Amino acid sequence: MYKARIIATGGYLPERILTNHDLEKMMDTSDEWIQKRTGIKERHIAADNQVTSDLACEASKQALKRAGITADKLDMIIVGTCTPDMTLPAVALHLQRKLGAGKAGCAAVDMNAACSGFLYSMATANAYIKSGMAKNILVVGVETLSRIVNWDDRSTAVIFGDGAGAAILTQDSGKRGIIASELHADGDYAYLMIAPGNGTFHAPTGNYTKIHMEGHDTFKIAVRHLENVSRSVLEKAGVKPEEIDVVVPHQANVRIIGSVAKRLDIPMEKCILTIDHHGNTAGASIPLALNEAVENGRITDGDMILFNAFGASITWGSMLVRW
Repeated sequence: MYKARIIATGGYLPERILTNHDLEKMMDTSDEWIQKRTGIKERHIAADNQVTSDLACEASKQALKRAGITADKLDMIIVGTCTPDMTLPAVALHLQRKLGAGKAGCAAVDMNAACSGFLYSMATANAYIKSGMAKNILVVGVETLSRIVNWDDRSTAVIFGDGAGAAILTQDSGKRGIIASELHADGDYAYLMIAPGNGTFHAPTGNYTKIHMEGHDTFKIAVRHLENVSRSVLEKAGVKPEEIDVVVPHQANVRIIGSVAKRLDIPMEKCILTIDHHGNTAGASIPLALNEAVENGRITDGDMILFNAFGASITWGSMLVRW
């Protein structure tokens, strides 16, 4: 039985940095208020001439270079995003063209599971690789959330940022790779976070078409689901919480991360935190945090890594990986 192993990562953040102090000049908020409630100090914002596939391309090029393979060797490209360039074609198709992978005819598809998009994409890639249907897959989490943020709503505008993270997965017959994963969704909670202005639903015009979130309810549900799904994945793999070397969580809110870690009895020191300088980049947050941890030496060969994510409307999942 094959395993899907991550052999390289990449990341990209737009040059423009928007700090909490910058936001103080734009709306009724403060650096202290934002940090206390979210843990965020700054976030990156895409340039006017950048689209989601541009960010994805930069992260993907870095990952491919580190993996030592060219785009024509890819069997599939999966992009987790809820902020595509356009309704169609998919970001993955734009990315395929920009990477020069089109001539090889590799499959390319988007996965919209909001903040859980990268884990949904990874689980899909894992299934293809384990079955022998693919050997090399590029998985990307990317968002340009600044384009759908309501900048008049301080409860959401201060949270989100833009960025992209990428990973190259390949077949491996050894002990390293994805050990277990689990995904869930519950559409009954769709009201918790919506951005209704970009589809066929005829939403009222104005700011209602932008992101709207019920933050208090989301917090409570997120902590419970993240704890349960993480425990379930650990039980599947026969791994105890104390055996986890590193946790790479979705960077939604430092209080959520801390609450889940405490419930799992995993020290916060084992959690990778990038939310302070990335903000919440939704589907890009886990691959960006993973890439930074690899670059900084926080993750080394043989480490047992736990991923977990909770996304809007709602989706959630967890994954266990031997690095």
